[in-house]
Amino acid sequence: MKLAAITSYFEQLAPPNYQEDYDNSGLIVGDLEADISRVLVALDCTEAVIDEAIALRCGLIVAHHPIVFRGLKKLTGKNYVERVVLKAIKNDIALYAIHTNLDHVSGGVNSEICRRLGLRDTRILLPKAGLLKKIVTYCPEEAAEKVKDALFAVGAGHIGQYSECSFSVRGEGSFKAGEGTAPFVGTPGIRHNEPEQRIELIYKVQDERKIISALIENHPYEEVAYDSYALTNVHEGVGAGMIGWLPEEMEAQAFLKLLKENMSARVVRYTAFSDKPVKKIAVCGGSGSFLLKEAVAQGAHAFVTADFKYHEFFDAEGKLMICDIGHYESEQFTTQLLAAGLEREFPTLHISSTQINTNPVNYFV
Repeated sequence: MKLAAITSYFEQLAPPNYQEDYDNSGLIVGDLEADISRVLVALDCTEAVIDEAIALRCGLIVAHHPIVFRGLKKLTGKNYVERVVLKAIKNDIALYAIHTNLDHVSGGVNSEICRRLGLRDTRILLPKAGLLKKIVTYCPEEAAEKVKDALFAVGAGHIGQYSECSFSVRGEGSFKAGEGTAPFVGTPGIRHNEPEQRIELIYKVQDERKIISALIENHPYEEVAYDSYALTNVHEGVGAGMIGWLPEEMEAQAFLKLLKENMSARVVRYTAFSDKPVKKIAVCGGSGSFLLKEAVAQGAHAFVTADFKYHEFFDAEGKLMICDIGHYESEQFTTQLLAAGLEREFPTLHISSTQINTNPVNYFV
C-alpha cells in the first residue's frame, strides 16, 4: 500500500483545512511513494512508541498529537522531539498526525466521547466558519440540468443532511464572439442575446478545484463565466466540541460516576452544581476551556473536557458543572477510533494499536 493512499484516506476523513491555525496535522516525516504494510496507531509519538514501531516493523506511525508543533531549526537530538524525528528518519518510519482536524469532524474525537457517554441528538457545539464557498455560473437553459448534475456529482450543493441543493433564476445574457471562435450559439462578430439560467451552489473550500473543473468540462460555452464567493456562514457539521442529551436525567454524582467509569478516568475534577439533575452534556476532547461560554449559552448542565486552570473553574459560576477528566483520558480512545477506521478501509494492512501508555501525568492515590 502506498503511503499516499493512506494519507488520502485521512484527508477525506478529516480534511487538513479543518485544523486550527496553530496545529501541524498531516504528514510530518515520510515519502508519499513509500510502500507501507504495517501501521502503528498512538495518541502521542514518543521515543518509546518509535521503538515499538521498530520492533513491530511498522513503516508508519499515525498519532493524534503532532510530534512537531513548531518549526525545527536544527536536528541534533537535544530534546525528545528532535530525537523522535531523527530516529524515525533513520529507521524509515513515516510520521502522520491527525489532530484538531479530527477533533472538528462528526465521527471524530468528540463523537467518540459522546458515544461512550451514551449521548443522543448530538451536534457540533461551536461550528467553524470559513469552510464554505458559493459558485455562481450562467448557462443556456437547455444545458442547466447537465451542468447542475455535474456539479452535484463532485460534491457541490450539500447543506447539512440535504444534497443537490441549488438556486436558479432565468435571465438573458449577451455576448459577441470574436474572430476564430466557434460559439455554442450565435455568430462570430454579431452580438447575441441568449436566454440563460443563473445557477448558484454551495461547496466546501477543499473541493474548489474539482468543482471548477467539472463546471468547465460540462458547460457548453467556450468561455465559461462564473464567480466564486467566500461565505461567512458556519459549517454546522464541522467545529469544536459537541453537545447532546443523556437518555434520562441523572443526579450530578451519578453522572460523575458514569463519566469516570466510561472514560476510564482516574479522577474527575469538577465544580459544584445545583441540586438539579443533569441531562444536556457538552464535551470537548483535550483542552476545552475556551468553549465554556458556548456550553453555558447553549444550556449544558455539564461540560466534559480537560486542562482547566484553577481560576477558570470559577467561571462556571454555578451555571453548569465543569468535569475535567484529564487531557490523555479525554482522548485515549482516539487510538482505537483510528485503528478501526484503517482496518475497515485497508483490510490488507497490518494495524497495531500502541501498548504504551504515553500519558505524562501520574496520580498518587
